[in-house]
Amino acid sequence: MRSPDAVRNALALTPASTAWERTVDITTIGRRSGRPHRIETWLYRAGDRNYLSGMPGPRSWLANLSVEPRFTLHLKHGIAADLDATARIVTDEDERRRVFTELVADLNQPGNPARIRQPTTVEAWMAGSPLVEIRFDSW
Repeated sequence: MRSPDAVRNALALTPASTAWERTVDITTIGRRSGRPHRIETWLYRAGDRNYLSGMPGPRSWLANLSVEPRFTLHLKHGIAADLDATARIVTDEDERRRVFTELVADLNQPGNPARIRQPTTVEAWMAGSPLVEIRFDSW
């Protein structure tokens, strides 16, 4: 594993962070199979916390995390590190709105290297996007 400072820097995403910097893998445990499943997704940051989310739609990784919240976050761009983590699925509407407001504002910002091609809305994310706070086990 890399130094804690290097890992913290990699997790400290800003509106200037590129899609490449936000791209991570996660390994969850299959809710039915019990086997590890590794997929690529985006990492987000709101306030001083990191999240997993994405455009509206169902996610098998979310279903896996609802049964087994422990997972591994794999940083792979700029730094390689495997971080043990625990998922906290965010269901509180006020908290979801606060976080999505920040995420969507960043993603819609002209000049943001991770900008989504078509503007998106907080309401669309509230209606159908997963939101998982990442709690790191090691620090």
